[in-house]
Amino acid sequence: MENVKIVDTTLRDGEQTAGVVFANQEKIRIAKLLDQIGVDQIEAGIPVMGGDEQKAIKMIVEADLNASIMAWNRAVVSDVNASLNCGADAVAISISTSDIHIKYKLEEDRDWVLSNMVRAVEFAKKNGLYVSVNAEDASRSDEEFLFKFAKEAKEAGADRLRYCDTVGIMEPFDIYDRVKALIDEVGIDVEMHTHNDFGLAAANALAGAKAGANYIGVTVNGLGERAGNAAIEEVVMALKHLYDVNMEFSTKDFRELSEYVSRASSRELPAWKAIVGTNMFAHESGIHADGVLKNASTYEVFAPEEVGLERQIIIGKHSGKKAIFSKFLEYGIELTGKEAEEILPRVRETAVQFKRALFDKELMYIYEDYKAENDQSKAN
Repeated sequence: MENVKIVDTTLRDGEQTAGVVFANQEKIRIAKLLDQIGVDQIEAGIPVMGGDEQKAIKMIVEADLNASIMAWNRAVVSDVNASLNCGADAVAISISTSDIHIKYKLEEDRDWVLSNMVRAVEFAKKNGLYVSVNAEDASRSDEEFLFKFAKEAKEAGADRLRYCDTVGIMEPFDIYDRVKALIDEVGIDVEMHTHNDFGLAAANALAGAKAGANYIGVTVNGLGERAGNAAIEEVVMALKHLYDVNMEFSTKDFRELSEYVSRASSRELPAWKAIVGTNMFAHESGIHADGVLKNASTYEVFAPEEVGLERQIIIGKHSGKKAIFSKFLEYGIELTGKEAEEILPRVRETAVQFKRALFDKELMYIYEDYKAENDQSKAN
């Protein structure tokens, strides 16, 4: 898995999220951020749409990024020509390979699919483009036909096959077997393009990579149609920490990237989001907070700074004495053991009353009230 490359399609499949539209300047900014963190290839959009879509793609191409710039196309020569006119150095040529798509969506047959794919690939290669052939709905395709499709794509000059789990119906053990069989049979580079309908997009993408796929398609925050795609931050950090793959990614910029895409897409970045959510390094439970304060590795698998976050000790209903000590030290107040024990029940009671963790000022109010009561008691 050392040679896995990351293909980001936030600007194409991510923008196909229902209701999401990126302004052109947002697209440029996202492309630059993706390039900054180390993405190998950016799928920038669909040139045949014309208008602002073409303008944005041309601006991304002209930004002179390190990443390869790919444009998405149907298996139609005129689509590929539109990509050429935008200056993209790579094209995705997409066509359905499952019988359900061929019959009901395309209303054609398998031979029509093969001939159109080959014609588009040959035209793209004749014009010097890198070509990814997208087998849409590959996961529901007849295996023998998918093999034939991949072989004809390779013979026509395609550089790789995009294995699309278009409706997200695969699971990791099955997708491993299928992708391995495809690679063994055809001997072509494979890209995983997985959807998250059952919450398995990242797992399926990694399973495909373990089977030999050397490209993984992702989006920032897992944006994408329906339940979305495999999230770049999850895939990259899993490769790094679970598979010991040196990605040479600037992962410290993940939080900035995720926040920007969240705002640009008007889609909330949940606090509990894996890798980049603020709760990743927020600890409230007394046992957890105590462990983290002693040694962060007790409850953190990597440092928060690695993805652009900070550790937080949250004070609330489940906090313990050690967390109270630590929090008040941040204010320059060193509590005694007795003070911590007597303040803790007040903290918990207030947290239950407010149904949330407490703000710093609220903790200080509790402390001030506690001190005032003690001073009054002593005076009496």
